[in-house]
Amino acid sequence: MDSRKIILLVGALFVAAITAFMARSLIAGSSAPIASAQSPVPTVETGPEVLVATKALPVGTILDATSFKFQPWPKELVENAYYLKKDGFDPKTLQGTVVRSVITAGQPLTQGAIVKPGDRGFLAAALTPGMRAVTFPIRNENSVAGFVFPGDHVDLMLSQTVPGGGDGPPLKVAETIMKNLRVLATDQRTTTDVDDQGKTVVRAISMVTIEATPAIAEKISVARTLGDLSLVLRPLADSASELDQAIADGSVKVPDGKDPAAEKAMLAAADSQPVAGKSTFATGADVSRFQRRTVPGKAEATGPAAAAATAGTSGYPGGVPANAGPVVRIVRGSNVTEVPLGRGGKK
Repeated sequence: MDSRKIILLVGALFVAAITAFMARSLIAGSSAPIASAQSPVPTVETGPEVLVATKALPVGTILDATSFKFQPWPKELVENAYYLKKDGFDPKTLQGTVVRSVITAGQPLTQGAIVKPGDRGFLAAALTPGMRAVTFPIRNENSVAGFVFPGDHVDLMLSQTVPGGGDGPPLKVAETIMKNLRVLATDQRTTTDVDDQGKTVVRAISMVTIEATPAIAEKISVARTLGDLSLVLRPLADSASELDQAIADGSVKVPDGKDPAAEKAMLAAADSQPVAGKSTFATGADVSRFQRRTVPGKAEATGPAAAAATAGTSGYPGGVPANAGPVVRIVRGSNVTEVPLGRGGKK
């Protein structure tokens, strides 16, 4: 083989090697295309705006400004019973109304699911199942100066004077007899009045209607005859200690922890559960050293009047002497006779 052929063969091999190297580099440098899923574009509702619930509204809920809002709704799903913004509906007119049937969060409010003040069955719809409505008089100075409104939760305090049977000043005592009572109405109002500027109007009240169990309603009826009743306003959120107490005594059932909705229902039940029978109290001595801590004892009667009062009721004229010893009391119908056994047990 001549030298020319050898040079051409070497050159061809060199060119082939360079071409193969470049092709390999191009293949290795290019990445495989990655398939990416495009996120769906959210559908924007363009239908009319209807009034929907912003949270779950169980039966008996008194609606306020945070209970609903306007939201676009598919045009083909709009019903005649919905409240439409295009019709000029004012949501403020629903404040103070009561939910008659359960409304879930995001569900449109319907005219049939709402009961307005003055409508038949309004107060019955406002009651939680198993509860009762009880009304009692209250003085304005005993009701947080009128700063108690429908929907608030209050404690009920009884103040009374216990004279006892002896001399001296009577016992002054105040006792919290009920806790966590929901206010349904003040006087004849079931809503909070506002002025032209949207500010709450505070009014003097003389009657209050609260939600209570049948047993608590009976106790309130008795408490009215014992002394003065006062309302003590509670905070919007209950303390953790009262929730622990409700769980401990079984009045609130604890879910298994797997269902957030069940936990919310448990907290709602604890917030709305009225409590009675676990009262706290303060006597006059807790406020002033010059007041009593206990009920005055009954003084023993002495003198001729006491002797005359006991004459003829025993075997001793004028009553039983202090040193008479044991006495047997014999009852025959309405007659009571005391027979002495003699001092020191002598028969």
